Amino acid sequence: MKRIGFAMQLKPGKSAEYKRRHDEIWPKLAAKLSSAGIYDYIIFLDKRTNTLFASQKVIEGHSADRLAEKDIVKEWWTFMADLMETNPDDSPVVNTLDEMFYLE
Repeated sequence: MKRIGFAMQLKPGKSAEYKRRHDEIWPKLAAKLSSAGIYDYIIFLDKRTNTLFASQKVIEGHSADRLAEKDIVKEWWTFMADLMETNPDDSPVVNTLDEMFYLE
């Protein structure tokens, strides 16, 4: 198992809609994330800065690194692009975070 942390930037005034869309995440997308080996996935919002912090675990031998190639993931990015900072392909701008401490 590997732990991954990353940050993304939410546009001002978009937190309620971001939460609503994730509360209604597409079952097909959730299944794709799970089949890629991702679990225990959580996203937090720092309301002071509109920074999203995500944490997820991936199983050994996962295929999560290839999710960006999947049509359902690209469709989700386009669906979410109006709410957050994105790259030209609509993928979210992601800043990888280094793990500094873990207590199980």
